[in-house]
Amino acid sequence: MRKHAHFIGIGGVSMSGLAEILYNKGWKVTGSDSKPSDITAHLEALGIGVAIGQRADNITAGIDLVVYTAAVKQDNVELAAARARNLKIVDRAELLGNIMKDFSCPVCISGTHGKTSTTSMITEILLAAGMDPSVSVGGFLNAINGNFRMGHSRYFVVESCEYADSFLKFYPSIGVILNVDRDHLDYFTDIEAIEASFRRFAQNIPDDGTLVIFGEVPLRVWEGLKCRVITYGSEGSRVTAEDLKFDSDGFPSFRIMDNGEVIGAVRLRVHGEHNVKNALAACAAARAAGAGSEAVITGLSRFDGVKRRFEEKGAFNGVRVIDDYAHHPTEIKATLAAVSKSDHNRIFCVFQPHTYTRTIALLDEFARCFTDADKIIVLDIYAAREKDTGAINARTLTDHIKAAGSDAFYCPSVETARTYLMEQCVPGDICITVGAGDVYLLGESLVGRQFRAS
Repeated sequence: MRKHAHFIGIGGVSMSGLAEILYNKGWKVTGSDSKPSDITAHLEALGIGVAIGQRADNITAGIDLVVYTAAVKQDNVELAAARARNLKIVDRAELLGNIMKDFSCPVCISGTHGKTSTTSMITEILLAAGMDPSVSVGGFLNAINGNFRMGHSRYFVVESCEYADSFLKFYPSIGVILNVDRDHLDYFTDIEAIEASFRRFAQNIPDDGTLVIFGEVPLRVWEGLKCRVITYGSEGSRVTAEDLKFDSDGFPSFRIMDNGEVIGAVRLRVHGEHNVKNALAACAAARAAGAGSEAVITGLSRFDGVKRRFEEKGAFNGVRVIDDYAHHPTEIKATLAAVSKSDHNRIFCVFQPHTYTRTIALLDEFARCFTDADKIIVLDIYAAREKDTGAINARTLTDHIKAAGSDAFYCPSVETARTYLMEQCVPGDICITVGAGDVYLLGESLVGRQFRAS
């Protein structure tokens, strides 16, 4: 009889990929989520049962394993029902770590920013090299037509998140640390706690493994490790970019260097200096896994981005519309810097803050990260897993952005923001929606209707 796994929050990007892995291994798989989505529709098309709405009666007889995410509260009704039945319960990270044990070369990509893009770049390189990797990535990648791929080799490429120390349950043969920044302060007490978590991640790499790390990450995160360490992206690092240029569309081209050796010249199809660094990390990790230089250049050249990462949504009346998942000040600053390198008239940035804890903890950083935008429209805070305690709101954030010298105003609704943009934007302007919530829907509504600018 087939084993039966039930996923609480199956519509999440990572959870859905894990559900597919077990389904492909012959398990019966069911799950629940709060609302239907393209992901839940895809799972149902495969034959995975998805219940919309979380209820105790979704935990049926015959379930062998219940999987939940860190975002699921401990008083969740399905989790409580599973406990009452004495079922085996694991969180998403533990299950992913256990699956990882089936592969002799897991490649785990961590960092506060850039994980999805870098995981996708490594995937493209290994595919170009014919290495047939399995993949779990936190976004939709065209090359694998989704967020999950089941390969038939020893390579498993995994986006590895630090939230709630999840990545400490993984077993990397090759580990990547892109950056270490203040975030998830609803879990971590301070930057020292975050750095300590990344150090423990690096210490999980075996002595014969490899750590690929951005050269500006503090030495205390990685000094004294027994594994091989490859630095990239900064002066004095082993893997660097030379002759970096941007074309009129904002796309970078450069030569990749490894210890003075030219790996090859590449033109990326994604924007920003941050993606140049991501590409260097991907090159170093893929070469550590055995990919050749030609595959590196081919894979990076093929990579055309991930859904919700600097995604071109279309245009209205000559106004280019872009969407980006950036929800941390460092990410927003990098994204707007990338936009500014494209030919443009004015940049309108619509920002939807993500979670109250992040907004209040990084308030000063948010105030200063919008300098490359000409006009900032701030929407209400997207609560995600949190409740509004009244400690922070979008009006207060807007006041801080204005006080820092940027032209910002609070907008009470998406429809009001849409009307404003349709009235104010003219041909040659760029409108970018920014945030990890549902702000992308605004851009989609804009490109779905033409208008006559006044």
